[in-house]
Amino acid sequence: MRSDIFDQKNLEVETGQRFVLQNPKMLKVTLGEPVVAAKGAMVAYQGSVQFHHKGADSLAKFVKRAISSDDQALMTVSGQGDVFFARMAENVFLIQLEGDAISVGGSSLLAFDATLQWDLHRTRGAGMATGGLFNTLIQGHGSVALTSDGQPVILDCSQQPTFVDPNAAVCWSANLTPDVVSSMNMTSLLRGGTGEAFQYKFHGPGFVVVQPSEGFSGVAQSG
Repeated sequence: MRSDIFDQKNLEVETGQRFVLQNPKMLKVTLGEPVVAAKGAMVAYQGSVQFHHKGADSLAKFVKRAISSDDQALMTVSGQGDVFFARMAENVFLIQLEGDAISVGGSSLLAFDATLQWDLHRTRGAGMATGGLFNTLIQGHGSVALTSDGQPVILDCSQQPTFVDPNAAVCWSANLTPDVVSSMNMTSLLRGGTGEAFQYKFHGPGFVVVQPSEGFSGVAQSG
């Protein structure tokens, strides 16, 4: 039997590390300690693995998740074995936190070490018209896997205000607190709008990672 599908580059990658990219679009996590992942992101696993709905952990976090329209459901993955994660063939990137933090927007969160601390934060200026707008702040020591729908670009927010479509913001510096601003005006609204109703505004020492896609749902679509 012969086929390009059996090429060496498609074989499972073994490095001995806990989080390992198998290719630009698939992640393998070796269990021991549990991992928290986006529901539905598992594409395969080997060994004895259990999947459980990830609760809110606290009343305050439960309330935030209940009223958040763009909060993605999470699951706890535990047991012994290897679990493979992917989402819509999007690019996967790993971030190693070393006592610091990262803010993750929308549905870019793929998986992270269960030992990391996380919480939801509502974006300033995000009201009913924007549909909510929460981001996930993750901090501590451990690995975080994010996805980007295409090759992302990193924008420096320190020199001038930076405006990003909420559905295109993958992650940003934890010290940055974005505002939600509107570019709508009455004339544009009466003429059917532009499709660019709301943006995140970043300004300060730090960065924002932007994907070349606005996704398939969310503020930009409803706007």
